[in-house]
Amino acid sequence: MLPSNLHSPAANLFLLPSTSCSPCNHGIWISRNQNRRNRRRTTMSVATEVVLSQAGNRLYLGMDFGTSGARFALIDKEGAVCAEGKREYPLFKNDETIDWARSWKTTLFSLLEDVPNHYRHLVASISIDGTSATTIIVDSNTGQPLSKPLLYNETCPDALPLVKSIAPVNHTVCSASSTLCKLVSWWNSADSNKEYATLLHQADWLLWFLHGKLGVSDYNNALKVGYDPEIESYPPWLLAQPYSMLLPHVKAPGTSIGYLKEDIRSQYDFPNDCIACTGTTDSIAAFLAARATLPGQAVTSLGSTLAIKLLSTNRIDDARFGVYSHRLDNMWLVGGASNTGGAVLRQIFTDKQLEELSKQINPMQSSPLDYYPLTSIGERFPEADPQMAPRLHPRPENDVEYLHGILESIARIEGKAYRSLKDLGATQVEEVFTAGGGSKNEKWTKIRERVLGLPVSRASQTEAAYGAALLALRGAQLFMQ
Repeated sequence: MLPSNLHSPAANLFLLPSTSCSPCNHGIWISRNQNRRNRRRTTMSVATEVVLSQAGNRLYLGMDFGTSGARFALIDKEGAVCAEGKREYPLFKNDETIDWARSWKTTLFSLLEDVPNHYRHLVASISIDGTSATTIIVDSNTGQPLSKPLLYNETCPDALPLVKSIAPVNHTVCSASSTLCKLVSWWNSADSNKEYATLLHQADWLLWFLHGKLGVSDYNNALKVGYDPEIESYPPWLLAQPYSMLLPHVKAPGTSIGYLKEDIRSQYDFPNDCIACTGTTDSIAAFLAARATLPGQAVTSLGSTLAIKLLSTNRIDDARFGVYSHRLDNMWLVGGASNTGGAVLRQIFTDKQLEELSKQINPMQSSPLDYYPLTSIGERFPEADPQMAPRLHPRPENDVEYLHGILESIARIEGKAYRSLKDLGATQVEEVFTAGGGSKNEKWTKIRERVLGLPVSRASQTEAAYGAALLALRGAQLFMQ
């Protein structure tokens, strides 16, 4: 069970209006299902904006740092979107490798700059989501990275035997891509600075730039480092390790950390009472945005990767299959993330090709092609196999057939994931909402509906940034209690 102080705020979030159109106070409507290609959107500017009529209305800012770019969403207390926008990551290079930390930091401040000036004085709270298990070891005094970030899909097989020797059998951390494996790998290879080091996740580090309190995380991001949300503590077997001193302090997602730093407030004209709130992972933020509320409802996020979350009455954790559970209100959000997804498609086709070729696919016809689309070696879920190789051949001469085969193969992976959850004891899936860029492909939705044998629809809100904004709203509600 969750702490009692989380039940009501979470329920409030789910009860916000979820109709296809919402007024932002004075009657200008935003269609949540309108064709986004017709919106005014670039990689640098605000996509949607309405005008508030009352100066006393407060707004809540959420930012999503995904695998290929970042977005923001600004909502009011009723859940109506008042402004949103996106940025692609600038690719800074350092010794021929991408300096992701610099890219994320630059994008954070770019997004803050993109928030319309006339709304900033109304922002009551800010929250950020980031990719799960993306790990940064920083100097505990300066917050500067002590080594390059280890991304969500990077593995540390060198640390896996040691982690398996201390953790319970089939624990979530018993995967080479877990945050704990990344921490142990760094600990065993670092020559110095261990005494002055702190582990943070992507969202934690970015939020630190806003509130200035180093070493704070949330229990969704901290799950893969070994934090147990059921007992609200790190387990004894983890605290007994020498590197436990690097572990961050953990709060519930959407909890106030503190007021924004003075320099941030003054630079971006945020009010003095604006707070920063703990965040979550990108896939959980997308789940929150979709407003799935009943056991058996699920959200598949089709972005660069494929993330699956199923609302269940039972907690399921089994590293053999890359399955783990996040806490959500008084239920469990069971699932995992696969390395398949949109990034594979972008390696092969342009956006224009994807659009044109998809139009020619008959989604009711089964494809005989059997692929396992990956961008590189290694899979996390539904099979945790760091040696799994991509399978994208044979390639037919007809690109329509090739795309059909890839889309259907990804749908089969999704289906296998949901079957695995049921076999492990989770609530059976009954309905699937879709978030992420892939949700816009209607032919793919029909393919998935046929393969899964379930109702599949696009979520009314598909952006994780909206879910992060809901967390900011939750944090403001709790802070005012």
